[in-house]
Amino acid sequence: MTKSQVVYQEMLTQNKELFAQFKKIHDQYAQDPIKFREEYNHLGEKVMEIIRRYESRLCGKSEKSGYGKFTGNLAEKFWNLIKQNYPLIEEIGLR
Repeated sequence: MTKSQVVYQEMLTQNKELFAQFKKIHDQYAQDPIKFREEYNHLGEKVMEIIRRYESRLCGKSEKSGYGKFTGNLAEKFWNLIKQNYPLIEEIGLR
């Protein structure tokens, strides 16, 4: 497993309930964005806070250890893992 995969799995495991709720509303939002937009954005804000925290943890270790030039690729791989399960994640906050 790559470092980004380990951090991603850790994030999901430690926040199992929140991500289960988010998956449910994400799927509902995919079917009817207008009806579920407000709830999706509200729950999505909490999810984004957690994602950013884990992304910082993942990338911060690389920057401190002298591998800062690889941080962008590491963050991209992390976000690609997220987008595999939550393809509409970037729509959080859109009106």
